[in-house]
Amino acid sequence: MDENRSSPPTVGGSSLLVMFAVLCLVIFALLSLSTMTADVSLSERSAQAVTEYYAADREAERVLALLRQGQTVESVEETPAEDGAVSCRYAVAISDTEELRVQVDFDKDRIHYNIVQWQAVSTGDWRSEEELPVYTG
Repeated sequence: MDENRSSPPTVGGSSLLVMFAVLCLVIFALLSLSTMTADVSLSERSAQAVTEYYAADREAERVLALLRQGQTVESVEETPAEDGAVSCRYAVAISDTEELRVQVDFDKDRIHYNIVQWQAVSTGDWRSEEELPVYTG
């Protein structure tokens, strides 16, 4: 009677090794997918930031061209100097939290000019989103 009885199939060491390898490959695939999704999101935000900066840069160049032609631009603050030279300041919005600030000094004939400042500046208020858990004793 013992000879007709079949024993349950045993899971050998090689089967366990194959299952472990498949599990590891699935985990690595999920990690790769997660990393790829994060990289795509980061590259899209980076491309948007670059597009916004160059749109603001193009507008700042347009204003500078108008100033070089001697035209008055409404958003430009002009400060005259004693020798007839003029210092012009203006800002162009890049995004809700950033702007391109420009300062240009012209000679009295507006032929020669010197770009003093052409800088992207953060205009948003910085606030800490969470408090640090500090041990107080």
